[in-house]
Amino acid sequence: MTMKDRLFTYAITVCIFIFVSTMQLEACTSLLVTKGASKDGSVMITYTCDGEFHPHLEYAPAADYEQGDSLPITDWFGNVRGKIAQVPHTYAVIGLMNEHQLAIGETTFEGREELRNPEGFLHYWDLIELALRRAKTAREAIAVMTNLVALYGYRSSGESFSIADTKETWILEMIGPDSGGQGAEWVAVRIPDGYISCHANKARIGEFPLNDPKNCIYSDNVISFAVLKGYYDPESGEPFRFCEAYCPATLTKKRFCEGRVWSIFRRAAPSKNFSPNYYRGVEGAEPYPLWIKTDKKLSTADVFALMRDHYEGTDYDMTKGVDAGPHNMPYRWRPVMWTIDSVPYGWERAISTQQTGFSFVSQSRSWLPAAVGGVFWYGVDDTYATCYVPIYCGINEVPKSFATGTLDKFSWDSAWWVFNFVSNYANLRYCYMMPEIQAVQSDIEGTFFKLQPVVEKTALALHKTDPELMIRYLTDYSIMQAEMVVLKWRELGEHLITKYNDGYVKDEDGRPQAKGYPESWLRGVLRMCPDQFRLK
Repeated sequence: MTMKDRLFTYAITVCIFIFVSTMQLEACTSLLVTKGASKDGSVMITYTCDGEFHPHLEYAPAADYEQGDSLPITDWFGNVRGKIAQVPHTYAVIGLMNEHQLAIGETTFEGREELRNPEGFLHYWDLIELALRRAKTAREAIAVMTNLVALYGYRSSGESFSIADTKETWILEMIGPDSGGQGAEWVAVRIPDGYISCHANKARIGEFPLNDPKNCIYSDNVISFAVLKGYYDPESGEPFRFCEAYCPATLTKKRFCEGRVWSIFRRAAPSKNFSPNYYRGVEGAEPYPLWIKTDKKLSTADVFALMRDHYEGTDYDMTKGVDAGPHNMPYRWRPVMWTIDSVPYGWERAISTQQTGFSFVSQSRSWLPAAVGGVFWYGVDDTYATCYVPIYCGINEVPKSFATGTLDKFSWDSAWWVFNFVSNYANLRYCYMMPEIQAVQSDIEGTFFKLQPVVEKTALALHKTDPELMIRYLTDYSIMQAEMVVLKWRELGEHLITKYNDGYVKDEDGRPQAKGYPESWLRGVLRMCPDQFRLK
């Protein structure tokens, strides 16, 4: 196989290239749900890949190789940077989930810039791809990734990986060894069963056990290297904390990263009354824990909801205030940070953002055959306005509309463009149109959940009698539902542009109504221009 089989160059490499080249601030959010924290015993992780890019969902089949075969490693332009040794067998992958229900997501925490190693060979997206192709379990994936960087070197900045299989969820955090250094410094922690965790572009692993390999593994020099570089003083009397040594908690890191952690925790466990003080940079405020117990066990629908958030109902609600405009639009155009009269400011950075290229919620279930148990719930564009479609990990084709299109040309054939059309148009009159979008979203996703037991009952019956037909059945179902959603979204867009046209809102009889602006916003206009619009 050539590097055309790379699983997510379509998404991650382009995302990071554009992210870095345009200096956007912080991207990506991940939630991890252990088996005991989910309502049905699923292990789930989420990932929002945020950046201005057009993703392509891809499938890579399993493959066998001869002894001595090598694997080319390319950059995002397809240029071969070098080669690594190939393994005898690689597993099939759809998106960021493989045939064994192993799923991996990430968020970049950057950390100490001086630790980037331009002489390292493997970027973090190479590690994710290689782990999905070579590992069956989360522990195996961690071994694959850390052994590869030890052998070939690590090229990226600081990275947090979410890794899930049918039984466990792990966070692996990794950073480079400085220019010309060997390997990487890293720590991996298993999230205790019955708990959830999350990360959002800030290293989250603090103090960790040194003699508990069942729950924590780490690089040999992770502490001594920090001491050598002056990041940690063992004479301080303070415990070593990976996140503080390798990714110090600056005000901007708290505001743009920890806020998303706070917002997931506050909604998953409202009884705990998590304070926003740490995220707001209040001196002396306690950092948020790495994991928490939720108030109730989470369904897949609950996880979807946790990934849809603009801080609604809090003091930082992005749908409120003059910055939300007259129609309560929660999005703020980039750059996130800006300066007026030499004073720096920054918009809120929520989980839901217009810059999301794609997101997923993976569902891994140990009691089912892998092809049926693994569901890669996939959506394009903003999490708040997307519709997640069930893509079973055992399928062998992808929906055409999710593998079509380019950033530089609009096309109704591209799912990404169809969803972007709807969400961008909704921004014109957000408070009117978003409820209509979410009604369609709720109806379709709710139907998927109702169909899931029926679909899987049929798949299980086929698994016993005709496994190949089961794969065909799940492939056809996944593709048909995905293409149905794209068609529904195109119809939704046509409905919205017809109903909300030229500033009017058509009533149920099709007559245009002049809705105008809310009084609160008009009063704000009059405060700035008290006489300009006066008629007497």
